Amino acid sequence: MTHHPAVTAVGTLAPAILAEAHQHPARRAARTLVSGTAQRATLIALLEGEELNEHDSPIAATLYVVTGTVRLHTREDAWVLENGHLAAIPPQRHGLTALTDAAVLLTVALHQ
Repeated sequence: MTHHPAVTAVGTLAPAILAEAHQHPARRAARTLVSGTAQRATLIALLEGEELNEHDSPIAATLYVVTGTVRLHTREDAWVLENGHLAAIPPQRHGLTALTDAAVLLTVALHQ
């Protein structure tokens, strides 16, 4: 198992992850901050216009916008989330689009 620090300054790390995204051809970057048997927390940077295509929902998950603006969407609904917004990931297929350069913290439950 990969070692992760006990405490991460997410707001300080976000600009570095965004800088990595600017250097990557996929225009995105991610770093897992917490990883265990029950949960995972990942900081994800997406440059404006980039998407995480529609995918199945985990058992439980939240999305916290560290910086920027994103659109979380299902086939039926959409939510625009900005700095400081926290949202529960919907239980159906969903996707994410960066409306501006953005860094989000995704926390996922791995077991029920």
